[in-house]
Amino acid sequence: MTLSASTPLSYKDAGVDIDAGDALVERIKPLAKRTMREGVLSGLGGFGALFEVPKRYQEPVLVSGTDGVGTKLRLAFEWSMHDTVGIDLVAMSVNDVLVQGAEPLFFLDYFACGKLDVDTAAAVVGGIAKGCELSGCALIGGETAEMPGMYPPGEYDLAGFCVGAVEKSKILTGRDVAEGDIVLGLASSGVHSNGFSLVRKCIERAGDQLPATLDGQPFREAVMAPTRLYVKNVLAALAKHPIKALAHITGGGLLENIPRVLPDGLAAHLVNGSWPRSELFSWLQKTAGISDFEMNRTFNNGIGMVLVIKAEEAAACAATLRAAGEQVFEIGRIAPRGADAAVVVA
Repeated sequence: MTLSASTPLSYKDAGVDIDAGDALVERIKPLAKRTMREGVLSGLGGFGALFEVPKRYQEPVLVSGTDGVGTKLRLAFEWSMHDTVGIDLVAMSVNDVLVQGAEPLFFLDYFACGKLDVDTAAAVVGGIAKGCELSGCALIGGETAEMPGMYPPGEYDLAGFCVGAVEKSKILTGRDVAEGDIVLGLASSGVHSNGFSLVRKCIERAGDQLPATLDGQPFREAVMAPTRLYVKNVLAALAKHPIKALAHITGGGLLENIPRVLPDGLAAHLVNGSWPRSELFSWLQKTAGISDFEMNRTFNNGIGMVLVIKAEEAAACAATLRAAGEQVFEIGRIAPRGADAAVVVA
């Protein structure tokens, strides 16, 4: 419809549909309600979200993290797969908070688009709520921004913010990591949410020669498998075992993330082949001709979370995590750092 210069304009005429935003809020309220936990003092819809740190903490230290989903969203747009990227969004922040030894308490999200499609947005936020629920983290607020002209039709952006808490005396810093400690790796669920610019190049290079399945899943589902949420199982292991350090394997892979929790003068010597290689990572490496070094620096390469623990405690810790459903592998050992890098895979 063409409007004359004298026709009164509404916000909807400018491209912002307030009614659609209200409809989305009503759709997501029951999803958010399932994530409620101790400490939540307010529901969705207020100007600010209120949360009281649980009184069981004696000296609580707040730990915060924020992240997005990266270019994995481009495949979500192209393949119309919107129900899992919300889990990715939550996982990227709660797993980061976890490595300080902290329990994620609450999460807020930011969803921005050019024109709000309520069904798409509800699928995305449904994934966010599921990720929060599986992490024991309350979804207590967020922002949905409809900004005409800022995003192409069918596209959106996501960001999230998590706050957790840990007893001051139990903060994991890695300062106690010592020579001879064991490095345990927890299996990833796939590529997670890092390296997708390279994943997309691999898909582009393969053209119409994409495999039908990878690791027993349809190709697209294998590629888009959401980031694994390690929170509940690792918190349970922390309560029972003296874990010295945790590293979330995100951008930079094993080679860049493990050194972040190692004291000066120490290195992690990882044993190549000590954890299984998925068809997905094998396909990516073969398709793009990626070197082993680049695979370990770009992708999680099958290990999404790393734990460092005393050698005599490693077997019991691994057993606890396996009983909870994690795939656990002894992937290396801490040794003095010589002229080599802080992580050596051999």
